[in-house]
Order: sequence, then structure tokens, then C-alpha cells
Amino acid sequence: MKIAFDAQGLAPCIIQDWNTGEVLTLAYTNDEAVRKTLETGELHLWSRSRDELWHKGATSGNVQKVRALRLDCDGDALLALVEPAGPACHTGERSCFFTGDMAPAPHEVLPALERTLAARKAERPAGSYTVELLDDPALVGEKVREEAEEVTRAAREETDDRVDNEAADVVYHLLVLLHGRGRTLADVEAVLDARSR
Repeated sequence: MKIAFDAQGLAPCIIQDWNTGEVLTLAYTNDEAVRKTLETGELHLWSRSRDELWHKGATSGNVQKVRALRLDCDGDALLALVEPAGPACHTGERSCFFTGDMAPAPHEVLPALERTLAARKAERPAGSYTVELLDDPALVGEKVREEAEEVTRAAREETDDRVDNEAADVVYHLLVLLHGRGRTLADVEAVLDARSR
């Protein structure tokens, strides 16, 4: 990988979640950081404020396992696709991009829903429909079947809006079923990816 570093020997590196596609942060890298990243499989960057090599998560434990490094068309910027072990931001936020227009982009909706499901499973709030489903595999299985029948009927007989709403019900209940089994959308995506090869 031939990287065109700037006059200071740096190149910007966009860090993106491997599973969700969410952008986690923008940092800088240099030749040493890229070599350490490739050697260890964990993200290393260059801290411009401290003027030193920075092993992401070395202090916090929120390391980022690198699944792929990509170079842009000009060779002067990198994209690191990572599996984060925790928040990417020093503030404790999942992403450094948590201010400004926070209306969710379409690709952020399912990852956010999965985080909500994981929170319901861990925190178990009283009266939660999701918790009720998680505690009853037969019930959630029946709900998946029921919602699949409803979306099928909507596709035959109803408006596009009804199809969209019934499909959303299928997706929600299917994700609850997966989380009840300790599985996630990423597990399903891995199967789809393997089938497409």
C-alpha cells in the first residue's frame, strides 16, 4: 500500500465500524502507525496533539480490531474498517460525530435498533414489550410468522405504505428473535455475504 503522506508525514484516516458502516472518527496516521496496525491487527494512529504513536484503546481498553484498510483514489487518505471493543470517542460516545444534525441516516437505523435491543436485554425494564418477547422464544417466533403473513397480505392487497409498515414489523420481531438467541444482524449479513461469493 503506497500512501502519499503530506509534508508532515501524515495522512487522514477515517475510522468506520465494520459491521454497521457508521463513521466513528477521523484521525491521522503516518508510516509507523500503518506498519504497527498491519503487524498487530489493531488500529494505531498518530496523535498530532501529543506528537506520538497512539494505539487506539491502549488506555481505555476500547481497542479497534482492523478488518480492512483501504486507500482513496489519490492515495492520500485511508479508511480503516474496524470492530470496536467500545466507544470510539474519548467522551464515551460511540462515535466522535455526536453533535450537529443528528437525524439518523438510513444506514444508522438498524444498528441503533440493535443497540436498543441489547440494552433492553441487559437492563430488562419493567413492562417492556421487547423484554416480554426476549423471554418467550415461542411468542417471538409466532410474532415473526404473524408479521410475515401480514406483509405478504399487504403486498397482495394493500398500499405501499402498509407494505412498508408491515415489513418494519417483520424486521423488528426478527431482530428480537435473533437477539434472544444471542445472534445479531451481522451474523445474518455474514451468511448473505458468503452466499454471494
